[in-house]
Amino acid sequence: MSASSLGLLHFFAEADWLARALLIAMLVASLASWVMIAERLTGHWRLARRGAAFLARYRRAHTLAEVADGPPADPWARLARLAQDASRHYRLHTNIHVEAGGGLSEFLTRSLRQGIEEEAERLERGLTLLASIGSTAPFVGLFGTVWGIYHALVAIGLSGQGTLDKVAGPVGEALIMTALGLAVAIPAVLGYNALTRRNRILLGRLDAFGHDLLALALTGAPLAYGLRDGTSVQAEGA
Repeated sequence: MSASSLGLLHFFAEADWLARALLIAMLVASLASWVMIAERLTGHWRLARRGAAFLARYRRAHTLAEVADGPPADPWARLARLAQDASRHYRLHTNIHVEAGGGLSEFLTRSLRQGIEEEAERLERGLTLLASIGSTAPFVGLFGTVWGIYHALVAIGLSGQGTLDKVAGPVGEALIMTALGLAVAIPAVLGYNALTRRNRILLGRLDAFGHDLLALALTGAPLAYGLRDGTSVQAEGA
């Protein structure tokens, strides 16, 4: 048995329609997962830069209008606009439904909580795809291996040659499917875990920013203990 009759290229050439379909499916899944991981990580990097610039401007603001004019793609600016719109809506309609609407603080809290949940939905885009690829790709590869071994053993039985050199090649080629399944699944799982952690951190910062927005809307001044890159800064003159 020559070296040219073994390996990945020989397996592709000898594979039937089902094995080729599985190979194409795994290649598409691998490409989709890598594109999703790259796109989402780039998006998180952009959000971090926008967040730092926005928060620097927010700390100098005294009204919601000063920070609510940010870019539409910025979750911090979207949350500030939501607080501004909710505050304006409350003041316009509070005389009509005072008891039903509750106090301004309660009304703003509900509005900001809804806005943060909408941001969470945006951040989770693509995570279901990564989780699905990471959980199913090994089984798809295993199925391709079983299918390949079955056809290899049938071919060996029909040829009547059951020596080791006749068995090792086809069976080894079939195991390529399992290796490809793992190669597709591992990056998808690692990417899913990394993005889930980044989403959790970003949502925590948005939640803290929501409290700062509530203080700004109610008092006309930002909190003395606000977002400071994860640390607390004492108020001036304290």
